[in-house]
Amino acid sequence: MFGGGGGLNPRKMEQMMEQMGIDVEDIEAEEVIIRTDEYDLVFDNAEVTKMDARGQETYQVIGSPEQVESGAAGGAGGGAGADDDGSAIPDDDVELVATRAGVSEDEAREALEDNDGDLAAAVGDLE
Repeated sequence: MFGGGGGLNPRKMEQMMEQMGIDVEDIEAEEVIIRTDEYDLVFDNAEVTKMDARGQETYQVIGSPEQVESGAAGGAGGGAGADDDGSAIPDDDVELVATRAGVSEDEAREALEDNDGDLAAAVGDLE
């Protein structure tokens, strides 16, 4: 990030970032999935750091991903494809929206369907 032969002391770097209004948070992620049209990149045990610079969030993922077929990567509980009820909304998304908005999974699924699967819009509608 900041060049230099010996680098900066991590403590000094943290102080400088704080002075610039940048908050840094380590996230204990079990798995990170990046979905593309052609494939999924699955990071197991990745190091994830979130930086918030005056409301602009940036996530850094460090690790070695496994490339798998598009849509083949799933979270806990199975694949990310269609649910048993035929919905195209992944269970993981429903659980996330339900938790964030403090509503039932049925309400979360309905909000996701109304918003074409857009997580942020679904949570926004429910809050």
